[in-house]
Amino acid sequence: MRTSIKVPSIALLFAALLLLTGLTACEEQEKGPAEQLGEQIDESIQKGGEEVEQLGEDIQNSAE
Repeated sequence: MRTSIKVPSIALLFAALLLLTGLTACEEQEKGPAEQLGEQIDESIQKGGEEVEQLGEDIQNSAE
């Protein structure tokens, strides 16, 4: 009886490890052109926001 319990458990564990390995491998793939463009847009928006914030601080400092 013990043998029949161990075999499915080992097979289930092996299948889970394969699934986990497969999911990890998917994350390491190169980014596609749409994802790269999206990241560039995000960086541009972030940089623009920082520049506007700095401009606001400069205006506030000159008004004092």
